[in-house]
Amino acid sequence: MDLSPFLFGLYKLVKYLVYPYTWLCLFLGVLTLLIFLPISPWRLRWIRILAASSSLVVFVLGLPLVGGTLLGLVEQRAGRFDPQVEQPFDAIVVLGGGVADQGSLRPGVELSDHTLRRTMCGVSLFEQGLAPRLVLTGGDASIFGEGPLEAAEMARLASRLGVPTEALVVESRSRTTYENAVQTMQLLGGSSVVVVTSASHIARARGLFREQGMRVEGYPCGYLVTHRPGDLKGLNPFDLIPEVGAMRASTMALNELVGTFVYWLTGKI
Repeated sequence: MDLSPFLFGLYKLVKYLVYPYTWLCLFLGVLTLLIFLPISPWRLRWIRILAASSSLVVFVLGLPLVGGTLLGLVEQRAGRFDPQVEQPFDAIVVLGGGVADQGSLRPGVELSDHTLRRTMCGVSLFEQGLAPRLVLTGGDASIFGEGPLEAAEMARLASRLGVPTEALVVESRSRTTYENAVQTMQLLGGSSVVVVTSASHIARARGLFREQGMRVEGYPCGYLVTHRPGDLKGLNPFDLIPEVGAMRASTMALNELVGTFVYWLTGKI
């Protein structure tokens, strides 16, 4: 079932509760309010708790060692793609990962790095003859106004890379991974497909597509972590210094873990 515009906007808003930066803003906001109120033992206790909590968010989730470990735990769930498991496949399904609209500065519509990488991986699999069709899925995820249709932009790139028009299937209604799976099922039925998406996203996507009744193999594309958690290769002192990229890795990992849990809780996986 597609979400209404209101519910989709609410879904996007609630997702902010998963982000560590949101926690930090809330902690610091309440902390600032308490500092300007008359001091009492009760308020002093909460000032200390909120100050300590803010420090933990910044210094723990911002450590490359922690962010890399959390994201590695998610990415290793992707597993390895084995093309011999289920051949021939009926289609290769590429999931969108974001698109930016043109504006007063940006001269044209641009695919996000995630979407660009996924599309190129899907085209590569198509060129290898893994399936006769390349399905590109993703619609307009704008909450306010209208934006570009993600799958249409992906199809333009695939065409420029040499995929014949007759081999392309464009699904431009979906806005979430669950809707990707539902809309693809309506197009292909119980087909055998290779789902192409980011390594951190593949486990959740694979489960959603299988629950719809398709025979699915996942192709993880775009690993952000080099080594498995616990593998100390490449570990260095800079991994113990907080930085923005590590906070982003922690955020991506928490988003996937919570998203998978919510889908499981609601019976979609």
